[in-house]
Amino acid sequence: MTTPRDLFTVSLDIASDRPVERGDLSLALAGAELVDLLDAQAVSLEGDRIVPNYQPTIADRLLDQAASSLVREAPYESISDWLWRRGRDLSSAYLAEFEAEGQITLQRRRRWLLFQTTSTELVDTPDRRRADDRWASDEPVLTALVAALGIHDRRTPDTPSVTDESVLAVLDAVEYALEELATERRRRVGRLEEAAQNNRQRGW
Repeated sequence: MTTPRDLFTVSLDIASDRPVERGDLSLALAGAELVDLLDAQAVSLEGDRIVPNYQPTIADRLLDQAASSLVREAPYESISDWLWRRGRDLSSAYLAEFEAEGQITLQRRRRWLLFQTTSTELVDTPDRRRADDRWASDEPVLTALVAALGIHDRRTPDTPSVTDESVLAVLDAVEYALEELATERRRRVGRLEEAAQNNRQRGW
């Protein structure tokens, strides 16, 4: 299992009451991929720039795809640019991958005749149990990513913290990107409310 796969698993496991926005999860998954590429020494950071070191053989298809998509020419890519580029629709890619592997099932329930809803359920697999064990052990990177998503912040003063400066830089960038996305959503809602108010005033 990889950090993004563990994050995707945990996000489905514990977010049933408060589903994660797809855009938020996509940004966090891109950050998780970068953490694993740092751990594999496939990349290093120079300031906020992602510098490829070599292209390792990676068994996981999506993580290998991430490594293959690195910008390999100076001035390279910033962490922020990576999150927004790689993170585009990334949660949908992981959903499709999990479904193809039989890691999840999509349960469709009909409502009346015209509507149906879809729920995603994780299958009990060794990969799921490993992800749950990592979450239960308060592994610092996974715990920080889940907290950044606002699903559940279980951190306490006794929770192990991330000490690697490069990983911390990635986690900080994920949190900032999520804040940017939340701000943009609020702006969109504000514009819609303003337009609706203007329409009411015009009698439309």
